[in-house]
Amino acid sequence: DIILNIVRSYPPLLRRPAYPASPRSREALGNHIKELLYLGVMKKVGHNEEVEIITPVIVAWNNGKSRMVGDFRALNNYTVSDRYPIQKIQISLTQISQEVYITTIDALKGFRQNVVTPRARKYLRLIVHCGVYEYLKMPFGIKNAPSNSKRMMNEIFPEELAEGWLILYIHDIIVCSETWQEHMDRLSRVLTRIQSVNMKISLKKCHFGFKELKALGHVVSG
Repeated sequence: DIILNIVRSYPPLLRRPAYPASPRSREALGNHIKELLYLGVMKKVGHNEEVEIITPVIVAWNNGKSRMVGDFRALNNYTVSDRYPIQKIQISLTQISQEVYITTIDALKGFRQNVVTPRARKYLRLIVHCGVYEYLKMPFGIKNAPSNSKRMMNEIFPEELAEGWLILYIHDIIVCSETWQEHMDRLSRVLTRIQSVNMKISLKKCHFGFKELKALGHVVSG
């Protein structure tokens, strides 16, 4: 579960008003909120609850599609850094190049699969035109989101990591093997583990059993 550590003394600027938005953006924002409530990603904060920290929301548009983004910059400035180690991409690429078969698995909206502890939820509250809401799952834009996600993934696959054939980078899962049978066995282990923890994956972003593919932003091959 995600724990968010905030410095003990923080200024009033962390209790911020909602940003103004056009009617179009307000409508889009309302739809995003409804979806996140339905999915259990957030909940509405009651009128009688004390609110110390709230973050405004930006609605970003691209090619006619909207995206809701919490402006967590002020909160991040007062968040204690989590320095959990994340392996450098170049080391991972070298590891992949020493194998023959490669599979990449994408954890669906990876950050949202990380549960926020009840104590930390009060820091992850958004203010919009229709009220105040708090995240139950980790949102994008939080300072320590990558570290928290990496820690969660490492705890799910400790044996596979120790054996040296699994690479985890934020929400990317990469399986490497020298032989096809070995690859099938390892992939079966990983998928069984994914199912056991109820992790959701994006099939359209997964690539199974390739000798060359794009991973970690690079075209890689064994």
